[in-house]
Amino acid sequence: MALGRARRSGRGFDYWPGFVDALSVMLLVMIFLLSVFMLAQFFLSRDLSGKDNALVKLNRQIEELTSLLALERARGSDSQASLSMMSATLAQSEEEKARLQGLLESNRANANSAGGAAAAAQQALDAERALSARAAAQVDILNQQISALRRQIAALEDALNASESRDRESQARIADLGSRLNVALAQKVQELARYRSDFFGRLREILGNRPGIRTVGDRFVFESEVLFDVGQAGINPSGRGELDKLASAVADLEREIPPEIPWVMRIDGHTDKSPIRGGRFQSNWELSASRAIAVVQYLITKGVSPDRLVAAGFGEFQPIDKGEGDEALRRNRRIELKLTER
Repeated sequence: MALGRARRSGRGFDYWPGFVDALSVMLLVMIFLLSVFMLAQFFLSRDLSGKDNALVKLNRQIEELTSLLALERARGSDSQASLSMMSATLAQSEEEKARLQGLLESNRANANSAGGAAAAAQQALDAERALSARAAAQVDILNQQISALRRQIAALEDALNASESRDRESQARIADLGSRLNVALAQKVQELARYRSDFFGRLREILGNRPGIRTVGDRFVFESEVLFDVGQAGINPSGRGELDKLASAVADLEREIPPEIPWVMRIDGHTDKSPIRGGRFQSNWELSASRAIAVVQYLITKGVSPDRLVAAGFGEFQPIDKGEGDEALRRNRRIELKLTER
């Protein structure tokens, strides 16, 4: 009997240690994956923060270079005006020099022709010589002034050329900074587009494929009957349930999108082209705007930040179906949601 018990105990197999080892390995793998995810989130946040700081710095440099460029242009204009004035003065001086030179030559000719005249002619000759000496002195002074003006003009031309060179350098720097700014803005737009795609994908999962709710391009569309009774701007009970799901998704989106990205959720109200007859609303403009505002106010009560919401009414003037039948009118009565830049 003892031998039988020994054989029965030998046939049994203890699975418990292997099961515990498998659970330990799975736990270690999950901890490793969570650590990798947290590190990726940390580096992504730091990279986005660095890009934002670079964008602010680029904007500040562009403002400084623009101010410097305006100042250099003003200086260039002043230099050009001074250069024009000095050129005019130089031209006048040249004319005066020519006139005096002609007078001097004339006096010398008169003096040579009057060599054998009487005492009166000698006195006239002396007077002419004195006048010629004064004219020669004035010509020398004018020559000195002309030389000084030419030196000043040359200095102004050098300053103007230097200013134009600095202007070209500033333009090149501004063009480079503008290009870098455009790249940074394009990256921001791409980030917002990625969040928009994720958001609408999440909305499709949350709201499902129920009739009256669909995606059209970059917009999420609720047919008005899903949220409102006919001719009314108060949200009906079933519409509140749908908007509760939407508010939850928008609240999650606020936590995910970095605060430096300027985004808003725009709520657009649209009606069909049937005219309003009676009631509290005077036109389809008022009805569409009131419905958009009602949706915004309801989302705010559910925790969505007011500064991330915009309400707009379009009346009947932006139809998506230009038909005349009841189905076309029903499709045009709608509330559209669009994630866009502020």
